[in-house]
Amino acid sequence: MYAKISQAGLRFFAHAPGAPTCALGLESVAHHLLKLELANSARDAGAHAELEARGPGAAWRADVLATDPAGAWATALEAQLAPITDADITARTEKMRADGVTSIWFSDRPRPPWLGTVPSIRLERPEGVKHLAVAEGLVKFESRSWKAVPASLPEFLTWAFARRIVPHSPRTPMRYPWRSLATVWTAPQYITAETTHLEEEERRRRIYKDRMAALQREKEKKREQIRARNAVTRAKALAEATAAEQDARTRPPGRLWQVARVFRRGVNQALAKLAEEHGITATVGLSTGDPRYAGGVPLVDEHGVPAAVFDPDPGRVRGEAFLLLAGLLLIFPSKADQRRFENAANTKKKHRPIDGYRTDYIEAPTGGPGRAWGDRSCTCATPQLVAKIQNAEYAAEPSEQTCPAASLFRAECRACGSRYDKPWRRTGSTPVPQQRGAKSVLPKLPPSNE
Repeated sequence: MYAKISQAGLRFFAHAPGAPTCALGLESVAHHLLKLELANSARDAGAHAELEARGPGAAWRADVLATDPAGAWATALEAQLAPITDADITARTEKMRADGVTSIWFSDRPRPPWLGTVPSIRLERPEGVKHLAVAEGLVKFESRSWKAVPASLPEFLTWAFARRIVPHSPRTPMRYPWRSLATVWTAPQYITAETTHLEEEERRRRIYKDRMAALQREKEKKREQIRARNAVTRAKALAEATAAEQDARTRPPGRLWQVARVFRRGVNQALAKLAEEHGITATVGLSTGDPRYAGGVPLVDEHGVPAAVFDPDPGRVRGEAFLLLAGLLLIFPSKADQRRFENAANTKKKHRPIDGYRTDYIEAPTGGPGRAWGDRSCTCATPQLVAKIQNAEYAAEPSEQTCPAASLFRAECRACGSRYDKPWRRTGSTPVPQQRGAKSVLPKLPPSNE
């Protein structure tokens, strides 16, 4: 621009024609107005303000350069309304800082994305107020979090020029509804308050961590004591089971042992799994049907010591069966059977080992004889029982004591279609017709020898 005199004798400045590189000519009215507000507020704060001040070698240009009248400091006040990347705004800040000039960036837009990347403030003009006011970026630490502080633009600049507030990277979140910023303005005493709060939080965390570690050590000590007692009881249960197996070997093999070897689906696969994955050569124990196996099939090694139990019934795991099975590997004919057993064990705290059961499963071939477990137990007042033995159904009835067949096979109630978990006995040796659809009353057959 250059000075001119009009025909009427008035003095004025005119823009040079054909000067497309003039930066002032490209600025918006809003940008001009914000720069004027910054300059006037800087002067109200006691500083000298110069618009469009250039740095050494024209490396940078400040919208408003506020300086101390005594020459002690210089601060660039930047009005940033246009979009800018975090990298660009940081680079421009560093250029001015290299020449000893700090900078503060201002915007009156609702949510400038770069706010907090560098020392910055968002402004707004409250209704009926002369000066712009700080909307975001000025905070104080109170009640374990940062809280926004209201202030006019001249007040903010007065505090910033006097170093009563400084840029700070908060380590605790802002209180809702204000968003957390990477860089804020606050007083040094609030930085100290945040540090004290964090140190106290860390002290409480250490105390809590130490207390929990002591509780965990005490808990583990108790668990070790329980494990030691369990080792004794399990060894005793295993010794008694081994003695029962040795006693069974002095007699001819029983019918339940023969049935388990031939008709129990998945037994051979379980024996193969023991050999291949656990290095144990095992056979079906002659003590099959002993209640301590909870309806499962004992798999014993060459010395007659039980090494695993195949497909035990979770409803029968109690007493001696619990003490023995808690220390043995349990193998199930499918993943669903394994999950069913574990779910049932988790609901019975009394019969749940401290470290859980050791379980595994095979994928037994489908079809053929095998036990079918229902999801519910029979609660009928007068159960109509059938026993599923060797892929056939036999008449059965409730009993006070568990018969040999009940140790290995399942009884179901035709009235409700659920499994029968209480003691029962078979009442006939001839298979009964399997019903499809309608419920029927079982014929009363002559009792067997069981």
